Amino acid sequence: MTTKAVVLVEKGKVAIEEVPLPKLRDDYVLVKVNAVGINPTDWKHIDFGIAKAGSRIGCDYAGIVEAIGSRVTKQFKKGDRISGVVHGGDETQHENGAFANHIVAKGDVQIKTPHNVSDEEAATLGISISTVGQGLYRTLGLPLPVEAAQGVQYILIYGGSTATGIFGIQFARLSGLKVVTTASPHNFEYLKCLGADAVFDYKSPTVADDIRKYTNNTLKLAWDCTGFGGPIVAGSLSSEGGKYASIMPVRKEEVLAVNPNVDGPYVTLMYSIFGERVIKGDEIPANHEEFEFAKTFWEISRQLLEEGKLKAPRTVVNKGGYGLKGVLKGLDELRANNVSGEKLVYTL
Repeated sequence: MTTKAVVLVEKGKVAIEEVPLPKLRDDYVLVKVNAVGINPTDWKHIDFGIAKAGSRIGCDYAGIVEAIGSRVTKQFKKGDRISGVVHGGDETQHENGAFANHIVAKGDVQIKTPHNVSDEEAATLGISISTVGQGLYRTLGLPLPVEAAQGVQYILIYGGSTATGIFGIQFARLSGLKVVTTASPHNFEYLKCLGADAVFDYKSPTVADDIRKYTNNTLKLAWDCTGFGGPIVAGSLSSEGGKYASIMPVRKEEVLAVNPNVDGPYVTLMYSIFGERVIKGDEIPANHEEFEFAKTFWEISRQLLEEGKLKAPRTVVNKGGYGLKGVLKGLDELRANNVSGEKLVYTL
């Protein structure tokens, strides 16, 4: 049997190809895909040579379970709605990748899609929720929403209008923190509706000073959802220091030049949640702790979604086309930096 998939042909070029149906591994599920979400990491794997020729691209998806591997412990059954994340552009296993009609996904870090969440909304969850778990909870040590104690502690979420930032604002609020974030002015009201206490224009020359003044020089936690916030984040954190986590590497010398008391920057890698070795230039050993935490965090997230306490970003469905051809258009939209405060989703 075969399936259609977006496959890397060479650095900078992908094509929709007829490829073998991915093999069902023991701890994976086979999924018929109904919708996929586009992330910056998808086009970066293509354009920056992170993936190798033959790799299937894409991470976020929603679909229907078709078969379950023998070592999957979550109680999936054939026909269940499912959503989550896969390792698109995986150098160790080219069959991984979400942009296809049929995929395999690591079973225990996926979720049954809640009844009140559409496939289009569910296709926005994967990378962002996984990354929130790593950044806010594993790295910065926020209390999980199920054990949150209300307080007055601030957190800065730099890049609040990114999909990851949108989820980060909501999770931080659910964990009892007061949320300060940055965005373009046209997204201010949207982010306040999600739970941000204050939103600042990241392009303002006084943004760091303004945040430090607003937080009365008490800001001790910051999460950078872009990887480009170094000097602003450092200048916003308390002059006594604070902990800085990022989804991308940040130049430490730039941070410490602004605020020598910053703890960090720390960087997380979403692909480690699968508990498998990762090759992104260097080889990173399998991290079983990341896998175990992701299993727990995804179930907490599923419950919050089911209870209506967590909302997907605003979705734009099938912009420029639908199916895998539409996906190629969506990748171009992200390359051109045309997406803000919303998520591009394509139905298959």
